[in-house]
Amino acid sequence: MRQKIESRQSGLTRRGFFSRFGDGVHGVALASLLAGDLFTSSPALYAAGTESAPPTDLKPRKPHFPPKAKAVIHLFMNGGPSHVDLFDPKPLLRKFAGSPPNRDILSEIEFANEVGTMLPSPFQFARRGKCGMELSEVLPHLGECADDITLIRSVYSESFNHEPALYLMHSGRTIPGRPSLGAWVVYGLGSENQNLPAYVVLDDPKRLPINGIQNWQAAWLPPVFQGTRFRSEGLPLLNLKAREDLPSPLVQAQRDLLRQLDDAHRHERPWQPDLDARITSYELAANMQMEATDALDISKESQKTQEMYGLDNELTASYGRRCLMARRLIERGVRFVQIFIEGQIWDAHSELEESLRSSCGRTDQPVAALITDLKQRGLLESTLIIWGGEFGRLPLSQVGRASVGRDHGPSGFAMWMAGGGVKSGYVHGATDDIGYKAVEGRVSSHDFHATMLHLLGLHFRELVYPRSGLNERLTDQYPARVVQEILA
Repeated sequence: MRQKIESRQSGLTRRGFFSRFGDGVHGVALASLLAGDLFTSSPALYAAGTESAPPTDLKPRKPHFPPKAKAVIHLFMNGGPSHVDLFDPKPLLRKFAGSPPNRDILSEIEFANEVGTMLPSPFQFARRGKCGMELSEVLPHLGECADDITLIRSVYSESFNHEPALYLMHSGRTIPGRPSLGAWVVYGLGSENQNLPAYVVLDDPKRLPINGIQNWQAAWLPPVFQGTRFRSEGLPLLNLKAREDLPSPLVQAQRDLLRQLDDAHRHERPWQPDLDARITSYELAANMQMEATDALDISKESQKTQEMYGLDNELTASYGRRCLMARRLIERGVRFVQIFIEGQIWDAHSELEESLRSSCGRTDQPVAALITDLKQRGLLESTLIIWGGEFGRLPLSQVGRASVGRDHGPSGFAMWMAGGGVKSGYVHGATDDIGYKAVEGRVSSHDFHATMLHLLGLHFRELVYPRSGLNERLTDQYPARVVQEILA
């Protein structure tokens, strides 16, 4: 109590402390860590009668049951990769090339322009690995890892357009304003490293994906669980390096005083997750001075490793750098890492062959290197890698474009997983004979979310956040199931 009174009498508020001493507290990277402050929600309305509030910190928490995976690397391929050109060969398209689709498809299909004709893939498929998985010629490096992945050929989405489809894949609904899957994971499990963010986003330095930072927001979950953006070029966070002109005793004294002010604020304002989140962010910013700099310093990797990720090639260097950073973060205890690639490089409405050769050329080698590297280091078994986009492409040509392409295809598409408790060299589900619709072993976005949580030891029905009298879930109130068929 004396502490509280003295701080008021001196006129030193927490805001004033940062105004006067902000540069001295290890030069904290608060601008980056707290970039979401303007987007934080009001304090959640906790369910009446609960014995304790939901967690608002990043301390490690026990899962519901023994997990297969401890961490996730989500390689999100925004734009809609074409499954019939990459993962799901359809010889019938070649047989009926140039023919119009049947009436059943025409009655269901959504398209931006006039519907075209059957369009076979310009690429050859081959069986790869001991498992004999059929993959496209434009994925030669992934083909070398075929025995390590589970390929799901029967995913489907409820949305034809990019924005709602991205919301659905990241948050379980086609509307904005809900927590992302990464936020749910760290809400449920916390972090194994208190000196690094639990949820890190490595977005493309060229530009943000569709929906921007909403892809990794915490929404009405406590904001401490939102994703923290690390830059893959230059300093990962601005002002991360500590000032060298301040003596260590002074810096420590400032941190001690800040901690006292934090305690006073917490005592006066219980049950305020926004406040707890900001305090946690300030503490994290100070703690990660050394660790974040070391974790993201890929110059410490051997030349062989850097070349394996394609850092010596201008085409693959940018994405390869982010994949290598992801591995370094995961091995230091970061719970969830999400990697994006610029804009909509998989959105092949035209120039189909050229577009896919370019997109695969930029990503195939780094992705395969990530699988191989994690496996060599004994980390693949405890790390779940997820590769996929918001939907696929239609097996038809798109009319109204200068060159051939495909329109969006949400009714059936492919994604794959590796490590973290899924089968190796396994193919699940199927689309119809032309690749239009998932027909066997169908997997919804909600099934995908339920399965990911299950692999992390979390039950999708029990991972809840009380809000306005409801128990909110990642899968919301929609039907969902764990895809048991792909579990090792």
